[in-house]
Amino acid sequence: MSSRNWQRPSQWLTAEMTSDVVLDMGWGRLVFGQTFTDQRDVVDALRAEETGERDIAMYVRDPQVLVGLAPHELFMDPSITFRLPLARYRAPRDRNHDVFVRMVRERAELDEVNRIYAACGMVTSDVDVMWANHRTRTFTYLVAEDTRTRRIVGTVTGVDHVLAFGDPDQGASLWCLAADPQAAPRGVGECLVRTLAERYVARGRAMLDLSVMHDNAGAIALYRRLGFQPAAPVVVKRKNPINRPLFSPQPEGLARLNPYARIIADEALRRGVRVEVTDAPSGEMRLTYAGRSLLTRESLSELTSAVAMSRCDDKRVTRRLLAARGVRVPRAVELAQDPLRDTAGLEEVEQLVAETGPVVVKPARGEQGKGITVGVRGGEELRAAVAAAAAHCPDVLVEELVAGQDLRVVVIDHEVVAAAVRRPAAVIGTGSDSIRTLVARQSRRREAATGGESSIPLDTTTEAVVADAGYCLDDVLPRGERLEVRRTANLHTGGTIDDVTDELHPALVEAAVAASRAIGIPVTGLDFLVPDVSGPDHVVIEANERPGLANHAPRPTAERFLDLLFPETRGFTGNAQRH
Repeated sequence: MSSRNWQRPSQWLTAEMTSDVVLDMGWGRLVFGQTFTDQRDVVDALRAEETGERDIAMYVRDPQVLVGLAPHELFMDPSITFRLPLARYRAPRDRNHDVFVRMVRERAELDEVNRIYAACGMVTSDVDVMWANHRTRTFTYLVAEDTRTRRIVGTVTGVDHVLAFGDPDQGASLWCLAADPQAAPRGVGECLVRTLAERYVARGRAMLDLSVMHDNAGAIALYRRLGFQPAAPVVVKRKNPINRPLFSPQPEGLARLNPYARIIADEALRRGVRVEVTDAPSGEMRLTYAGRSLLTRESLSELTSAVAMSRCDDKRVTRRLLAARGVRVPRAVELAQDPLRDTAGLEEVEQLVAETGPVVVKPARGEQGKGITVGVRGGEELRAAVAAAAAHCPDVLVEELVAGQDLRVVVIDHEVVAAAVRRPAAVIGTGSDSIRTLVARQSRRREAATGGESSIPLDTTTEAVVADAGYCLDDVLPRGERLEVRRTANLHTGGTIDDVTDELHPALVEAAVAASRAIGIPVTGLDFLVPDVSGPDHVVIEANERPGLANHAPRPTAERFLDLLFPETRGFTGNAQRH
């Protein structure tokens, strides 16, 4: 029946089937079109969609007719339905020992599911709805654990059509397949799909359907490899701010923007702000609303003055301004131009090392961690680190190495919007792969997750960090052992990020706001070192005039940025992420 959307099914086939079935998934509702006898009722069901959610109508009869009943409200989704005939499913010969798939056990695990949704740019779900669904057999919520860390790294949802509405086709469907882009080992998606398929095989179901965007090449390749084939059902959705990119022409160059600019462009389009991409490689756009126009480059806008930008650019100036406001900064020594000949300055650095221990050597100007050496102990090591920093900027800053977590706090319009702990790139041993292989694999994963913005260099720094841990790149890392392969937590060199906004101590919030006011900057990412994010102790080491807002989903960073640029559009927000 679900393969013939142009033919009304026989009455005897649908006699035991429930009518007009709509299931709440938490992120939106599933409207099962084959259970409706009147197309106008399907239109009414989609009109009942809640703000900020995405309803999906599937298996609708004559979808072109349905859209024709409300052409200004509905559209056919540019997705492909894939179907796996479960009678043909064959389990794999070898299991993935790094992944264990199981049912959700506790309500708190659904927060982890939402974390993964957000990290993948998907609509987050109402935990109460998911938990209520989970307590029925109609829904199956699976999570994948990394067996080496016991961390939840993936999720998938299944819907049993027989239990939902007495499906005469004996079908089931798969939704919301997602893997943690920062931590998932190889094969998480395949393990989740296989486990769900095997559960429905055990129930005697005949087929497993799913809908995937036509341009999601990676997912389509996975499904085809597992035996899924294109099928007839078409998806119909309501025109809303979330779905706008699927039915409305997009600005030229939008697809070439990096994730940090794209999140801003999507939020602007959602609010009715005109977006003109002026230089895609740099993320530069012109945003226009009600006759007012602003240029932006990712999160840097014309509202940031040249003076404020120069204050962030020169770390020495940043330090002085923050210290004058009472914000704590680490002890430091400034080396003048041609720093290797600054004998007095180098002697002062040696004294700093003697008093505080290892230091951090960095260019006075620069970004993305370039030219920074961490853990310098003086002597020739110091001169080498100074030379490396001077290659990026003739002025060099040497700071005491303060132990603690690397905390990034995003402040917009002098309010803290997001905070996250950044961790250096790391790999986890499999017991069979070399460190070099693990690094290359993790680097590919980070590149895929960030649109090429993050990768782990296999360079002398990585080699030195690995050597400091007692290994070489060709050694096999023991199974389950976690090895950091970079010293700094810079996201461009493969670092990862964990949201801690709700855990932030009030003293850290106060320091972040004071720092943004001291610099006089409307948008900034402040780098703290803290022993504990829930405690007051801290130092501020840098201010970034162009923080990556996309790194902090689902925190409303792009929303607050648009509030700053065009306050009259405040309240036009909606979650633009997609399933």
